[in-house]
Parts: sequence; C-alpha cells; structure tokens
Amino acid sequence: MREEKQLTEKESLALITSMISKAKNSSIDSGIGPLFWGVLITICSLVTFAETKFNVTLGFDIWLISMIAVLPQIFFTWRAKKEKVFIPHDETMMNYVWGTFAICVFMLSFYTSQTHTSNGIALYMMVFGIPTFITGGIRNFKPMILGGLICWICSITSYYVSFPNGMLLMALSAVAAWLLPGIILRRRYLKMKNV
Repeated sequence: MREEKQLTEKESLALITSMISKAKNSSIDSGIGPLFWGVLITICSLVTFAETKFNVTLGFDIWLISMIAVLPQIFFTWRAKKEKVFIPHDETMMNYVWGTFAICVFMLSFYTSQTHTSNGIALYMMVFGIPTFITGGIRNFKPMILGGLICWICSITSYYVSFPNGMLLMALSAVAAWLLPGIILRRRYLKMKNV
C-alpha cells in the first residue's frame, strides 16, 4: 500500500495559487473569435461598398464567405474548450447569448432575402449590438459595451444614408464591436499566458 504524502503549508499554498492561476487563465477570452469575425465582416462590408459604389463585381457574393466561416469558428470554439481547465458560470450564459445571436442572424438573412428590404443593414447592426453589449456588461469589458453602442448608433444612422454608405457603417460596427475589442483581448490573453 502506497502512503499518501502530506503537503507542507508552503506546498499547499503553492498548489492553491497554481490552481487559481490556471482557472483565471482558462477563463480569459483569447480574442480569436472577435478578431476573426471583426476582420471578416469588415472585409465583406468594404467589398460590398466597393462593388456598389464603383460598379465592380467579384463574380460571387462575398457574404457567402461568412457562411463558410462558421466552420473555423466551430474549430476555434472546440479547441478553446479543450484547453480550459475551469469553466466559469458566465461562460454557459455567453454560449446562449452568442448562440441566440447566430440564430437571429440566420433568421434575419432569410427574412431580408425574402423581403428584399432596403433596411436590412440597419437590422443587422441592431442585432450585432445586442450580444456585444451584453458580453461587455457581463464581463465588465468597456470596449465591447462601447462597440455595442456604436452598432446601435450606426444602425440608426444607416436609415439616413445610401446603401453603399450603409456598408461603411457596417464595417465601422464590425471594427468597433469585434475587431478592436478582439485585439485588446488577444494582447491581454498573450500577456497572461506569458506570465
């Protein structure tokens, strides 16, 4: 029979500190998701702006890339879950918030394709702001709170501009809601990982 080794007070404290550090590091968002979607939506919006404004075409709908991009997102999410040692309670809530967002965007895409509404851009930016603002509030991350507010301001503004300029507002929304917060989160994540 093997005897269990009793930990000294110093070893116990080191073990507890290590576990807290691992839990803290595993709960920090790596920033890859926001960066990925921020870049993708910004590019799609700017390409759509250029196609409409300058009457050029790629020969395919650039927004189809966002449908295909769901596959890498699933991979990123799976890999991140595998690396996590500790899953905080708010993570489950965030999964529901962003899952609801994905369903709403899909439904909105269906709605705008069927009705051919000219106000579709405004509706997308309104929906973009919801999970961004909620995530920023729950995680006390001001860049995402501000990003959500910018999405809503751009949504209202898009009613008063032409379609191509609405696409510029869409790009601004993606930069404010996801790209810039993603850069900040990525830097924090890499800094924490090195510590």
